[in-house]
Amino acid sequence: MNRVSNFDVDVDKTYDPDCRRCARLAHFLDDVRGLHPAYFCRPVPPFGDARAKLVVVGLAPGMHGANASGRPFTGDHAGLLLYATLFKFGFATRPTSTGVDDGLQLVGARITNAVKCLPPANKPLPAEIRTCNTFLAADLVQLPAGAAILALGTVAHEASLRALNVARREHPFAHGAEHALPTGARLFDSYHCSRYNTNTRRLTAAMFDAVFVRIVQHLNPIRQAHGT
Repeated sequence: MNRVSNFDVDVDKTYDPDCRRCARLAHFLDDVRGLHPAYFCRPVPPFGDARAKLVVVGLAPGMHGANASGRPFTGDHAGLLLYATLFKFGFATRPTSTGVDDGLQLVGARITNAVKCLPPANKPLPAEIRTCNTFLAADLVQLPAGAAILALGTVAHEASLRALNVARREHPFAHGAEHALPTGARLFDSYHCSRYNTNTRRLTAAMFDAVFVRIVQHLNPIRQAHGT
C-alpha cells in the first residue's frame, strides 16, 4: 500500500497524486504551477486517520490555501474557523493549521474534499464532481459503524450521498440538518466556512459550534465504547 507523509489513507483508492482525469482542472493546475512554482499544485490528499469516526467533506482546494500547502483547508480563510473548531471539540491538537510540517494532528477525524483539484473560480463543474466521486467513495467506504460525516455546503453534501449511493432527494441539504443514512453513518450539514459566509455572518462561530455539539453528542457513546 502506498502512503503519503502526514496522511494515513490508502492513496491507491482515495487519492491519485498524478490524476489528470479532468482535462480542464489538469490544465488549470499546469497554469497555476507556472505562476506559483513553489505551490503544491496537485490533487490534494485527505488529511487524517482512515479509521476516523468523523470525516469533514469540503468543496475543493483553495488557490492560495490547500492548493499551495498540500493539506486540506490549510493556508486559506476557511481553515481558520474549521481548525479552531476541531481543536475546541477535541478533534485536533492545535487550533491553527499553517503547513504540512507544523506538527498538527487530527484526533479521530479526517478532512477531505469532494473535488481534489483546484477548480477555476472555486467552481468545479458537475462532471468534475462526478469524476472525482470515485475517490470520495473509496474514502467513505472505510467509515466505522456509527461514524459522522460533516458536509460543508451543498456540493459536499450531495457528493457524500452520491459516494455512499444514497438517494439525494430523500436527504436535502440544510444548515444544521442531520441525516441517518442506510449505511449506518450520520450526515451533518453546515454552511461552508468560507470567507464570504463568515464575513456576511451567514455562518457564525456559534452556528458552527452548534453543529459540532450535535456531532459530539452522536459520537460520544461510540468514542466511549472504544476508549477514544
